[in-house]
Amino acid sequence: MREPNTVAVIVNALRQVHGDDLARVMLNDGLSLDALIDTLFCSPLKNRDAVKLITRALASGDFIVTPDFGSPSHLKYFYDPPKSLHVVDIAVTTLNGTIASTDIRLRLTPSDN
Repeated sequence: MREPNTVAVIVNALRQVHGDDLARVMLNDGLSLDALIDTLFCSPLKNRDAVKLITRALASGDFIVTPDFGSPSHLKYFYDPPKSLHVVDIAVTTLNGTIASTDIRLRLTPSDN
């Protein structure tokens, strides 16, 4: 793993919010970025820490992200209320358009063991 601390915090949050069994299914079968955002925002993490965690998870290579954004891509943050620092959603902007968090899936990369 490239970012073991990032993965550990995400796994812990999924377990706290959804329980062990569902968290395992979500990690193995994949979950939407929207579901991850909701989970992390329901966890005890501060909003800014959750956003940093999501950003690291998308870039870490520890998760298989679909669709493949290619390069270059840029994260677009949505705030509530506008001009605040409270992020409520994240999308990815690519050369081909913007991909909503509901259309992005993450699956934990299988370990080599």
